[in-house]
Amino acid sequence: MRQFNLPSERETQALGAALAALLRPGDVVALHGDLGAGKTTLARGLVQALLGRPEEVPSPTYTLVQVYEAPAFPLWHFDLYRLDQPEDVEELGWDETVEGVALIEWPERAGALLPKSRLDVYLEISGEGRRARLEPRGEGWQERLDELRD
Repeated sequence: MRQFNLPSERETQALGAALAALLRPGDVVALHGDLGAGKTTLARGLVQALLGRPEEVPSPTYTLVQVYEAPAFPLWHFDLYRLDQPEDVEELGWDETVEGVALIEWPERAGALLPKSRLDVYLEISGEGRRARLEPRGEGWQERLDELRD
């Protein structure tokens, strides 16, 4: 487990960019936190780092999924907040994510379909900024997290 204090939006995006450097095809990153905790901000930093350029990264709240073609692999950015039942994720291209990376906001709504091997990122409001707790689940994640600098 690793923890980070994120005093501003810039640091939250920087953590996302740092995580992007660790990702491999088949990875799942689950973003947990209340509304306004910084999930989409972290996702924005991650997506922009993977694409290698500034890009508008909207929250996929209404579309439920946004797909980005990064140079190394595709990235599926899911926002499951409006999902009615876990089985509905299968209609969003859930099974295709093994070829790339799945970044999931509101992952608890996927229920038992959420892979056991993943990186859980818990974001919470802390004073004026945010706090992030990264919990590796499955083989290889802890070693990759050890590469992150504070």
